[in-house]
Amino acid sequence: MPNSRPLAARPLVARSIAAGLATIFAVQSGLAAAAAREDGRPAFAMEHQRAPLGYRRLDRPEGVDLRPDRLDRSAFNHNFRADHAYRIGRYPAPPNWHYRRWHYGEFLPSFFWRDQYRIADFWLFGLDVPPTGYEWVRYGPDALLIDVRTGEVIQVDYSAFA
Repeated sequence: MPNSRPLAARPLVARSIAAGLATIFAVQSGLAAAAAREDGRPAFAMEHQRAPLGYRRLDRPEGVDLRPDRLDRSAFNHNFRADHAYRIGRYPAPPNWHYRRWHYGEFLPSFFWRDQYRIADFWLFGLDVPPTGYEWVRYGPDALLIDVRTGEVIQVDYSAFA
């Protein structure tokens, strides 16, 4: 017959819980003491990010905020294969997502226009400066330039991301 007493009422379980809590409190108080420096500031204080080691940080290029007012379709309507695949982390794919290859002139569903898919630093990946009203979004390994009003795909850079 199974024991019907609550877990905390069982002597062995109660001793295990008490020992575990004592260990947690001891570790936390030790960390708090170790985290204090001589000047009174916490040892884990937030610092400004330093320049990266081994290379020069890429600065935002001049003029990148000067977006063209109009879309020149002859300049933008292309499906390119990227010369280089950038490794920028895992793609936050939505549930039940399956990759498909988009082409200019098609319409991307609005779910993929969200901020989590936008490529704000497009110049880091060799992508064109988008005209006003257009943005680069990541779709799996591809970079798509879309019209943010309609979702129309204007340009594709296949395999831009690894």
